[in-house]
Amino acid sequence: MEYIKQSITFEIKEPTVLSLGKFDGLHRGHELLMAYMEEKKREREDLKAVIFTFDIPPREQIQNVQAQVLTTNQEKEQLFESVGIDYLIECPFTPEIRSMEPEKFIETIVTRLHVKYLVVGTDFRFGHKRRGDYRMLLEYADRYGYEVKVIEKMQEAGRDISSTYIREEIAAGHMEKANELLGYEFFVEGRILQGKKIGKAVLGIPTINLIPPRDKLLPPFGVYVTETEYQGKKYPGITNVGCKPTIEGENPVGVETHLFDVTENMYGAEVKVSFLSRVREERKFDSLEALKRQMKQDIQYGRNYFGTREEAAAKSDLPAGIKGE
Repeated sequence: MEYIKQSITFEIKEPTVLSLGKFDGLHRGHELLMAYMEEKKREREDLKAVIFTFDIPPREQIQNVQAQVLTTNQEKEQLFESVGIDYLIECPFTPEIRSMEPEKFIETIVTRLHVKYLVVGTDFRFGHKRRGDYRMLLEYADRYGYEVKVIEKMQEAGRDISSTYIREEIAAGHMEKANELLGYEFFVEGRILQGKKIGKAVLGIPTINLIPPRDKLLPPFGVYVTETEYQGKKYPGITNVGCKPTIEGENPVGVETHLFDVTENMYGAEVKVSFLSRVREERKFDSLEALKRQMKQDIQYGRNYFGTREEAAAKSDLPAGIKGE
């Protein structure tokens, strides 16, 4: 996949099928968009699948707020590559782009990207003051020589699957529900940093520490059952998200993980921590010894969680006639 960013002079010479949007979290609500693009690529071998998005959420400039995102730009790159996208265009949200009239936006995008097919959701908006929508795309299709596919929002229990819905579930600590809506486990990526080594040296429970990107949405402070991917292998464990209130001094918001039965030195490595289930809230303990006792309980909870999951997976692989035995 080619990743085009930090430029408003983007151009693709091959014919394309294009989808545009924020794509904050490539979630289940986007499945039909991706399926349509894949279908068109099967119909035309010369067609390239293109995603167009902005380098920051537009409301960050318009409303002057720091947006917390489900997926950072780096994470988006990996997700789109994994579903077979050929080009990811991450356009800077410059004053020129921000003030562009909707028809001019259509002309610019279709001409520069050789668009033959457009696929968007019913809530897609574009152009100055968000005056453009899917109806305008349909109106100008003949003039600019493209076809439009409008996808109705996918729903779950009568509600549109959206990044807003998913953020609400994460904010409530409902990781199972959030993961169901995403279609994969919510994750945080980062480089393992040298910590104060209290986990290993003082508590006898080694941990790995990473500082998440400042724009990355995090679940509520607390302890979670997690799975950490390192060099292509996944390791079960538990993770604390928060500021370590029992530890003296100022501690930045971090993601601290204990991996079960792992002693390997991972300092400096890039890892991906996926959140499976919430265990408890973060709290301050009276002593490090009290913290250690609680951590051992959390670890046992995590081991039981993975043990139960493995048993369920093994049972689901049995022939139907003996699953209840």
